[in-house]
Amino acid sequence: MTHPTRSGGQILVDALQIHGVDTAFGVPGESYLDVLDALHDSGIRFIINRQEGGAAFMADAYGKMTGRPGICFVTRGPGATNASIGVHTAYQDSTPMILFIGQVGSDFIDREAFQEIDYRRMFGQMAKWVAQIDRADRIPEYLARAFQVATSGRPGPVVLALPEDMLTTMAAVADTRRYQPVQASPSSAQMDTVRTMLQGAQRPLLLLGGGGWTEQACADVRRFAEVNHLPVACAFRFQDLLDNDHPNYAGDVGIGINPALAKRVREADVIVAIGPRLGEMTTGGYGLLAAPVPQQRLVHVHADAEELGSVYQAELMINSGMPQFTAMLAALAPLQSDAWQASVAAARADLAAWQQQPPIFQDGAAPLDLWQVVQDIDRIAPHDVIITNGAGNYATWAHRFHRYGGMRTQLAPTSGAMGYSVPAGVAAKIIDPERTVITFAGDGEYMMNGQELATAVQYRAGVVVIVFNNGMFGTIRMHQERDYPGRVSGTELHNPDFAALAVAYGGHGEVVTATAEFGPALERALAWANEKQLPALIELRYDGELITPGATLATIRSTAQAAQAARKI
Repeated sequence: MTHPTRSGGQILVDALQIHGVDTAFGVPGESYLDVLDALHDSGIRFIINRQEGGAAFMADAYGKMTGRPGICFVTRGPGATNASIGVHTAYQDSTPMILFIGQVGSDFIDREAFQEIDYRRMFGQMAKWVAQIDRADRIPEYLARAFQVATSGRPGPVVLALPEDMLTTMAAVADTRRYQPVQASPSSAQMDTVRTMLQGAQRPLLLLGGGGWTEQACADVRRFAEVNHLPVACAFRFQDLLDNDHPNYAGDVGIGINPALAKRVREADVIVAIGPRLGEMTTGGYGLLAAPVPQQRLVHVHADAEELGSVYQAELMINSGMPQFTAMLAALAPLQSDAWQASVAAARADLAAWQQQPPIFQDGAAPLDLWQVVQDIDRIAPHDVIITNGAGNYATWAHRFHRYGGMRTQLAPTSGAMGYSVPAGVAAKIIDPERTVITFAGDGEYMMNGQELATAVQYRAGVVVIVFNNGMFGTIRMHQERDYPGRVSGTELHNPDFAALAVAYGGHGEVVTATAEFGPALERALAWANEKQLPALIELRYDGELITPGATLATIRSTAQAAQAARKI
């Protein structure tokens, strides 16, 4: 069907509705006023953010939670550069996302006009597709392709530039159908090979990760692991692909990996890696699996054919979407081997030992026990609580000690982006207001996008934010002490009163300095968030010496100094 003559902005918003968009995030700009006007009468909820980086992170969180492209609108130049951090995160995390950028008018192009940037050059390496829509009558075509590209194969971000005059141009054009994601599937012969390799294994391991998962795909791989008594590990920041309370869950393969699990990965004779890219974080700097030919017999399943063989030459490489592969995996006949069944219980015992209270807290000398903080969260919050975090050592307390309840209970950037935690938490609560959402944020990390707490107040999103305040950029300080012991430079922070800041925004705020204070503070924060539908913040003030569960800054410093002294002898 053709439509009556419409403006480019109206054609674009109509196309978004055809493709099922219900929410968009962004910061308004004069470069796309016609889109804003069309959104006014649409059924699309436009969430107004306080900075484009926060908007793009919220769009990424939406894509992770729903599997549908997160939509973000920003203005040209500074707006686009601010939003680029979210595009990079979506690309490395394999999250479907579409970023729309208002662009200078067509008559100003290539003159370095006010805030003009060539977005094909700017985003070319961090997006699946970058284009500029120069004709209003081609908007439906471009949007159909954008949704197709963002969701097919390995999911990821698409960037579309929108010249200002194009959006006000009138055109009569037919709409398209709704997009249909396309994924490859494994062959029967490949599945037979998978079964044969596992059948002959003595020390097999399943490793889950990457994007494109669904509830059904998680259920299928869980059922396969249960029937065949296989240990399952999850890649860096994909810990929610299997309920961490499941007896087959062996832990996460990422930064600060359990040494016992690292040993299990190295000594495995068959690894079936379903979905992860097998990048630096998941392979321990390419040390757990030797590149390019690992010692383990490796089955690598990935949605992008170009990813297969790019670093690791697996013995069997399967180009497939996660739902397609796991459905066929669950349908395989049970394996006829008892050789590895005891390894599931052993892997689970290793995980339980790894999650015990660290020695740095066992003598009670530390006023605030961060391990106990996580125990209180697991005791008080529902099992399906969504935990969000950005980058920083503070995230270790969640990754190592929290038991994620399964898909989708973890929102965290594999790209290592700081500033992700608060926008992701606010977005999660907006998207699914009935779920409990708790955000872990470092003091340095919080200040990068903490202004999105105002967005939480505006849209009545009752997220609970826990700020880990140790007065420093902790991860960098840790590396400093390791490489340049005792020479502190550029990592000390002077912080505001985070609790008072939360109250100023219109939320609830408390300061916790002792272990016994945290549980009651969390209960009050959750009650406030649920009753008022407003954010609550708990500021944890603790000794920065407690830098990791396994070492203090003092021990890291002394170890480094001893090593330096030994080298001089």
